[in-house]
Amino acid sequence: MKKSYRHIRQKSIEEYVTFINSNLHLYTVKQLCNALKFPRSTYYKALVSVPSNKQLEYEEFSKKVIYQFNKYKQRYGAIKLQRVLSDAGTKCSIKRVQRHMVKNGLRSVVVKKYNHHSSKNNIPEKENILNRHFEADTINQKWCTDITYIHVLKEGWTYLASVMDLYTRKIIGYAYGKEITAELAKKAVENACLNVKNTKGIILHSDLGVQYTSQLFENYINSKKMIHSFSHKGNPYDNACIESFHATLKKEEIYRHTYRDFNEANRAIFEYIESWYNRIRIHSSIDFMTPQQKEDEALGVA
Repeated sequence: MKKSYRHIRQKSIEEYVTFINSNLHLYTVKQLCNALKFPRSTYYKALVSVPSNKQLEYEEFSKKVIYQFNKYKQRYGAIKLQRVLSDAGTKCSIKRVQRHMVKNGLRSVVVKKYNHHSSKNNIPEKENILNRHFEADTINQKWCTDITYIHVLKEGWTYLASVMDLYTRKIIGYAYGKEITAELAKKAVENACLNVKNTKGIILHSDLGVQYTSQLFENYINSKKMIHSFSHKGNPYDNACIESFHATLKKEEIYRHTYRDFNEANRAIFEYIESWYNRIRIHSSIDFMTPQQKEDEALGVA
């Protein structure tokens, strides 16, 4: 018993008391205290001691960190937790939040770093108008779009096409389907256009996938008088914002669940985008606002 206890890094009074209490079914208090060379009087005093205000405040802050961590579905790390705690009236530093996360074993979901592999397909270059200038002055000025893969048990691979407004980072249109087609890509943009009276001059950026270079897609873009911008061949970083959204979607939702079929995944995607990503999830790139708040600010909505 004595040898095993030597491996405990810190021998605070609390740790001594915890160790003794956990072994009372094997030994008496006297035997344990003698073996540990820990005064029995200190042990009994610790049992009836009243926690200090500092300790109570420490434990209360830990509870707040745990509450916010679970409230945001374990998707927030220390930086965003610090922001929501401060907004809720609990002023604190990122370092303090980090310490309490470590103490309580809290770790936000993480995504593996994306490793790009060059495409060997012979894809003709098209004009990159956006040219990685992801900042916009207002809404409906610059949009970006892309398609990602989502696996379900029954149908296998399914596909989500999304459209993001670069000013608000809001997903303003999306379409989910069982086939990766130009029609799916077009449907996502159609949905983005539903609440926009004038689409003339909007820059819509995409990659050089066959869905986006198809005549069907180009005809629709032209009919809406939008300007089509393309990533350079084999370079996903030209469309980093929408790539980042799809990575976040998978990190925070898709990889954490197994979907039985297309309909179950469809409901989950709808809930994630409409209830979480657009309206609750804060973004550092827009001053820790939600996309909906950023849009409301642009529209002058109180």
